[in-house]
Amino acid sequence: MAVTLKDLSKVDVAYNPTGGRYIMALDSGTTSVRAVIVDEYDCIVAQASRRIKTFYPRPGWVEQDPMEILASQIAVMMEVQFKSGIHSDRIAAIGITNQRETTVVWDRDSGLPVHNAIVWQCRRTSEITDALIADGMSDIIRDKTGLMPDPYFSGTKIKWILDSVDGARAAADAGELMFGTIDTWLIYNLTGGMVHATDYTNASRTMLFNIHTLEWDDELLELLDVPRSMLPEVKWSSDDYGSVSNEIMTYGPSITGVAGDQQASLFGHCCFRPGCTKNTYGTGCFMLMNTGDTCVKSERGLVSTIGIALDGKISYALEGSIFHAGATIQWLRDKLGLLSSTKEAADLCKSLEDNGGCYLVPAFSGLGAPWWDPDARGLICGLTGAADRATIVRAACESMAYQSFDVLHAMQLDAGVQLEILSVDGGASRNDFIMQFQADLLRIPVEQTENVETTALGAAYLAGLAVGYWEDLEELEQNRVPGRRFEPQMAEGEVARNLSGWHSAVDRARSR
Repeated sequence: MAVTLKDLSKVDVAYNPTGGRYIMALDSGTTSVRAVIVDEYDCIVAQASRRIKTFYPRPGWVEQDPMEILASQIAVMMEVQFKSGIHSDRIAAIGITNQRETTVVWDRDSGLPVHNAIVWQCRRTSEITDALIADGMSDIIRDKTGLMPDPYFSGTKIKWILDSVDGARAAADAGELMFGTIDTWLIYNLTGGMVHATDYTNASRTMLFNIHTLEWDDELLELLDVPRSMLPEVKWSSDDYGSVSNEIMTYGPSITGVAGDQQASLFGHCCFRPGCTKNTYGTGCFMLMNTGDTCVKSERGLVSTIGIALDGKISYALEGSIFHAGATIQWLRDKLGLLSSTKEAADLCKSLEDNGGCYLVPAFSGLGAPWWDPDARGLICGLTGAADRATIVRAACESMAYQSFDVLHAMQLDAGVQLEILSVDGGASRNDFIMQFQADLLRIPVEQTENVETTALGAAYLAGLAVGYWEDLEELEQNRVPGRRFEPQMAEGEVARNLSGWHSAVDRARSR
């Protein structure tokens, strides 16, 4: 695939140290892809990014073009080298982190996708998951995967492609099709088709992988009618995933770190011990708590997943997934025209003394944890004649904190842990209003990271550890620099009133 330098967008270069080698991290997110170069002190010395187009062919359906994702990822890999002067001969290793669950199926011979990538937010497989639940399969799926039947996960997306694309089912049965989440799609293409692999964290999000035996599960494959021949090899997150083709990077550095974006963020926060918890405020909100070698089964709508897969050891995690966080602010900006930029949101929120009893439930594609209601729909309630643009923007920003409160409350009860501090990252974590409101609701401090690119940093850590760039986890912890801390300030009575209004709004949005 030809990608020329004249097509590349601007790169943000922090500084260019002389000498030494570096780690490159590729962060293939939902709204953009980026390439980041990290030095031995965990400093990002250069980065480049490109936005990815998202398509909505029907209400609740969400797709992206896998070829655009690949081309854009290669473009930023070239761009960050060109503008920083740090080329492939000085790249010690490459780490990859990716939007999870998003599903690509491609032809083994041509390498071309048979359908657009079905994005994790897509709800088109609701009927498939409803049938699984009606057939009494929920407990089997939950016991094996830690997940619950939901369109969010990859398994039903694969089934939909095989059942809906002309010739796909026959081709899959003949061993002619391959499946991968975005990490696998990138690895396969960056290595020139030499490696078809994923890591344990991404595999654990497919609803096809047994997180206890660490194997693809035959019963689940049969349940969703997915041929085993489609599936990638599963490896540790810090491992050898092959070398980048010389046609893409002249000196072909090895890919030695892979993790789903939320697990990479957990690692980037140095949440290496049981009880450590982080929340990422990105397109969605994703909260993970490290539960160590204990796989905690949630009784409150959370999922159990593989959190860290390193050096032959699995650390499990409890996770709560919120589908619309930063995406809600983008909706206000792009669809309603209420914002000119996301930065404007914090100023509008602070212009009001309170929310005026207005709540926005962003259930645009259903509700995730702890409700898991795919048929819920978004609403704004509590409007009065005094409501204006700032009222709705504030309600949208508050919704991130409310949803995160519900997840953390459930998480603490499930794990039997009282959290002392919440580590946060992601674009919306730079919104001081949201972070202060979050601390007020949780009644614990909220701590930003000094480095906002924690997800990319986690991928870099995993890659660097595999090649001895960093010695061990202790060195990573010593290098970590904490950022700003937000302490609770709101009176408890006001917190209780806000939460009561929020939960009433959620009840109205739910389908059952």
